[in-house]
This record gives sequence, structure tokens and C-alpha cells, in this order.
Amino acid sequence: MIGGSANNAQLADAGAAWWHDAVIYECHLPSFRDGNGDGIGDLDGLVASLDYLGSTLGIDAIWTGPFYRSPLLDQGFDVSDYTDVEPTFGTLDTFDRLICEAHARGLRIIIDYIPNHTSDQHPWFVESRSSLMNPKRHWYVWRDPAPGGGVPNNWMSEAGGSVWEWDDQTGQYYLHSHLKEQPDLNWRTADVRTTMLDVLRFWLGRGADGIRIDVAHMLMKDPGFRDNPSAPEGNDNMFDLQHPDFGSQLHIHDRRHPDTHEVLAQIRAVVDEYPGTVTIAEIEAMPWEDWARYYGSAMDGMHLPFPFRLLETPWRADLLRFELEALYESMPDGGWPTIALGNHDRVRLATRLGAAQARVAAVMLLTLAATPCLLYGDELGLIEQAVPIARQRDYFARATGGVTRDPTRTPMPWNGGPNAGFSTAGESDLWLPVAHNADDVNVDVQLTNPASFLSMYRDLLRLRTASSALRRGKIAFLPGTSSRDSVLAYLRTSPIDQKIVALNLVDAPTAVRVPSAGTVAISTTARGAGETVGPVLRLAANEAVVIDVPKELRHEDH
Repeated sequence: MIGGSANNAQLADAGAAWWHDAVIYECHLPSFRDGNGDGIGDLDGLVASLDYLGSTLGIDAIWTGPFYRSPLLDQGFDVSDYTDVEPTFGTLDTFDRLICEAHARGLRIIIDYIPNHTSDQHPWFVESRSSLMNPKRHWYVWRDPAPGGGVPNNWMSEAGGSVWEWDDQTGQYYLHSHLKEQPDLNWRTADVRTTMLDVLRFWLGRGADGIRIDVAHMLMKDPGFRDNPSAPEGNDNMFDLQHPDFGSQLHIHDRRHPDTHEVLAQIRAVVDEYPGTVTIAEIEAMPWEDWARYYGSAMDGMHLPFPFRLLETPWRADLLRFELEALYESMPDGGWPTIALGNHDRVRLATRLGAAQARVAAVMLLTLAATPCLLYGDELGLIEQAVPIARQRDYFARATGGVTRDPTRTPMPWNGGPNAGFSTAGESDLWLPVAHNADDVNVDVQLTNPASFLSMYRDLLRLRTASSALRRGKIAFLPGTSSRDSVLAYLRTSPIDQKIVALNLVDAPTAVRVPSAGTVAISTTARGAGETVGPVLRLAANEAVVIDVPKELRHEDH
């Protein structure tokens, strides 16, 4: 059961916040849809896709990805102006139109907030590196060489190599947790905080419905800049796309300093100036007790901190259940989780799990007691696509041993036309190459096939919208089924609705005892909706089902 009766009660009475019921969709702007024919996805393309996202697919909120002025070395996460739109993506007027058109359709817009670092082309950094005495010198993190010379400490970058870059002009190193072209802002400088909080007010004042905070756990580092301990056995993350250098140490001092929570509370306070807006925090996988602290000591932190520990759990029923129960148990009263099983930095779901289990994962994502966040194209079963080195956009791959994230980020396939409907530009001008199987895997084709990934997602989203149990109900995990524990099963219950969810995570048929009989609402296999099943439920290989429990058979003691 979810964290005992107290936490189940707060889940059932979660309040009126719109994000409790919402499904969030990450579009990753440059790869989503090109509206002006230059080969790069943009805000006009997103506006043109709103009817698909809202009416056809059935999501509630769109996470845009970054669209600020940028040299685009890191997909726009290298910002050169926080209060203007990169011309590649549109203008401020285009953003305003996106807000108006989305709101007219009942859709919310969540924007990226990138507070940890800027581009080295940002005027702030140009000033900062111009002189030791420049007023903006301390807006970034500068350090003298270590005694005897060399970098100030041993911290390693996610992009490979040291986080320190030497500056000849001023004779110091600056800190960059990612690319050397992305210097870290110094949030221990009061003027940085004031200015960056005003950036929030700029966009929330224009109508944004919330922010997704990039690398929120990294804003405050150890002020003593102590070395990280080495990891003799290796600290590589098999689920993430990071340079091998990063896994050579334990990242104790370069992130997650306790002062981070004070800064996030200040960010939350500004967001609260705009009623009905939400904060979503990207934080790395960590123990659940540490994750729960991101809600804030008085629930004054993040509304929705991402639980990446779940994304990094091997796809086994027993392990997933263990982590889910720990998530819910650790969640503070008044909290509500968000869950993602993929994003723009990770191997795509259908590549990682295979097509059959990616369908099972979709059922889990959309039926847990959480706000789901899905990556563009996952509703089509989109897979990784190799991108030739000459066409790669991800500068993280430029270092020796670097890993590109471009295969996850290829363009959204809309139809069977040129460039799969992503753009009217010439193929060589596309942001990234279109998937090689786009003629068969695209929106138009899948809309005509009731057995397609897209049709399954649409059915799931409609079911979720109609079901108070799936949106806000209590959750109780059901006993395992065999020594393999191949099935993850749970009961979702509201005062007027009850659903049983059973997920077979293996490629073999199995059986599970469920609390009662019911009728199939959704199955990922050929099993027809409306079939009566249970209480012994026989699942086909790779099958997930959602069962509607009639009122007279509902169990209220879970």
C-alpha cells in the first residue's frame, strides 16, 4: 500500500492543482516540427501540432524544451539571452501566440528554466571574463590554479574531462559542469539570484504555466571545492549517456549541497507569485529519502521532483515494485509524484525494452498514482536511430569517448511524405536525419491502425481521463505471482471507481490472482475490451491489462 493510510488519504484528496490530473508531453523543440521550412523544429511547428497533442492524442500539458537565444551547442541548454527567443525557434510574439493557442485548447505550457549555467557567449560571461575587477566577475565560478599549478580540484564533467577551463586573459580557471562553452553561474552571488528570479517573472508573466528546472540538484556546490572521492570499482550509469570520465569518481562535492534546497525554495516562492503554476525539478537518481527532500521541509520546494531512480531500475517486476513502494513510502504528506520512463537524455523506451515491453511500460506509466511525463515519439514506439558523425548536433560527443544523445532526438515522423512531414527543407538541411523506418512509423499511418502504438496510447489516455481511480485514486500493490515474480500488479481505487492493473514483464504466459473478476478495459495484446476475466487472470506473454471492477465486486480494504 502507498505509504500507509495517511499518504493514501492525501493521494485521494490531493486538492485542485491541475498537474495532479495532467499528462505532460516533452516535445524537444528542434526535433518536433518545423513551421518555417528551414529544417529545424520551432515554436510555429509546435503551434501547428496543438490539435494533435490535445484533441488527437489527449495530453494536458506540453514541456517545450529550451527556446532561448543560444549558439545551440547543447540543443539550446547553452543560453546566451534568457529573455528572448532564439530566432531559429521564433520570436517573443510566436511564444505569446503559442500561449494563447494552447490555452484556447485547454493545454498548459511548461518551459525549461536553465539556472545552472549559461553559454560562454552570454554577455554576462563576456563581462565576467574580461577582467578580475569586472562587476560580474563573481557571477560565475572562478578559481586560482591548485598549489603547484593545474586545475583547482579533480571534478569531472558529464561531457568528459575536467570541469575547469583555463582563461589566459585573467589567469584563472572557470567552472563548467557540462561543455566548456557552458560556464556555471555562481548562485552564491546575490545579484545572480535576483536576476535569475526575475527571469522567471518574465516568462510566467507572459503566461507560462510552469517551469521544468534543468539539473536542479547542481545549483549549489561545495563552497570549499573539495575533491570528489575516486570510484575504484567504477561509477558508470548504465541507464544514462555520460562520458566514461564522469564515472571515475563519486560525485559528492560537485552537486547536491544542502544549500540547494534554500535556492529551490526561493525559486518556488517566485513561482507561487503566479497562482496555478508548477515547478518540476530534474534531479539525478538518489536514495528516496534524499529525493523526498526536494519537496521542501514545509512543502515549499518543488511540486514535482523527477524520481529518476525509478527510470534507472532494471525492468523486473520485483525490483520495480520495491522501488515504487519505497517512492510512495518516502513521499511527504501533501506530496504528489511525477514519473517518466524516458527523456531526451536517455535511450528510447522501445529501444531499451523492445516493442512489446514498451507497450507494457506505457500502461504502467499512465496508470500509476502519479503525473506521467512522456517523451515525444514514444507514443509511436519510436526507436533509436543512428546519426552519422557528420550530422550530429550533440557537442557532448565531441570529446574523445563522448556519447551522443542524438539517436534519441531524431525528428518526429508525422506522415509518409518527404522528411516524414517534419519539414519541407531539403534532407541535408534537417536538424537531424529522419528515422529510417518513418514510412511505417508515423502519426498518419498509426492513426489508421487500431492495433498501433498510437492507438493504444490514445485508448490509455482516454481511459485515464475518464477514470477517477487512475487519475487520483489510492494505490495498493498486489502479491507477486511466482518465483520469477514476473507480474507487477496493483489496485487503483476512488470512491466511485476501481481498476486492476496487471503487467506481465516477461516473454512468457503467466497467471496472477487478482482481488475480483472484472472486464478488460485495455490490453496490449489481441485480447478484446469487454472480456470478463479473473479472479485468476491468465496473461499472455508481454501482456498488460487494465480491468474495470464492477461496483458490486469492489474491494474497499486496500
